[in-house]
Amino acid sequence: MMGFNKVVANADEAIKDIPSGATLMLGGFGLCGIPENCIAALVRKGINNLTCISNNAGVDDFGIGLLLQQKQVKKMVSSYVGENAEFERQLLSGELEVELIPQGTLATRAMAAGYGMPGVYLLAGYGTEVAEGKEIRKFDGKNYLFEYAFNADFAIVKAWKGDTMGNLIFHETARNFSPLMAMGGKITIAEVEELVPAGTLDPNNIHTPGIYVKRIFQGDNYEKRIEQRTIRKRN
Repeated sequence: MMGFNKVVANADEAIKDIPSGATLMLGGFGLCGIPENCIAALVRKGINNLTCISNNAGVDDFGIGLLLQQKQVKKMVSSYVGENAEFERQLLSGELEVELIPQGTLATRAMAAGYGMPGVYLLAGYGTEVAEGKEIRKFDGKNYLFEYAFNADFAIVKAWKGDTMGNLIFHETARNFSPLMAMGGKITIAEVEELVPAGTLDPNNIHTPGIYVKRIFQGDNYEKRIEQRTIRKRN
């Protein structure tokens, strides 16, 4: 059993071999379920020219926004980027390369990588700028775009619970893109709120099997910040 132990000490240890120029897939939706500790460690390490594949780019002072602040990101592949002023500034100034893709396409390209598929044919984006330069085939009278699977060096996710073999459970909506991202990286790193011994988790509740995860550690000091707080006035 000891040979299956994938535990590392902390975020700095987990990301120590991520080099400048790497392509990263990061789980999260807005600020929900993002790998806060690993992002902070990447900022501390100071690497640059990163390509980040994520649903969004965080906000100015949190999430991937922290990497953008330090000019560590060369390219963002995202679905939604509307909450980050620094992202907008770098995009308009030509400092940042951006690939905006439909949200379902982002999820499916991550899934294809995890399944070992070279790519998939999708309806989304046909007839728009998204289709420029892409192969188009017709199936049952409808046109589909060929989208390549992501080719990421590392995937970084945050889960609620995990065990020493890398099995992961995500909590409610914090699950979002993370299981798909975890499948697709050549090396997947998971930070968890609670790390338990192998055999502790109910196999029926596991969202990401440990076979996908190479490194895992218990994180700390999670802010769990809310991106858009909407409240109802009291009567």
